[in-house]
Amino acid sequence: MALNLNVCQALEAIARQHLLIETLETRKSGGLDFHEVAVWNVAAALEAAYQAGLATGKEN
Repeated sequence: MALNLNVCQALEAIARQHLLIETLETRKSGGLDFHEVAVWNVAAALEAAYQAGLATGKEN
């Protein structure tokens, strides 16, 4: 299932803000495609994605 542009942009913004990941595009480099992140940052990113989904559902 392909994600629409708005969803991709929202996920990239969350990745940048909470996980310090510049892009979610595959770059075919271990140093660029794999990241070490703290579990609390993963939890914050998941919470932000959940909240974004709730907000989108309320708009529609």
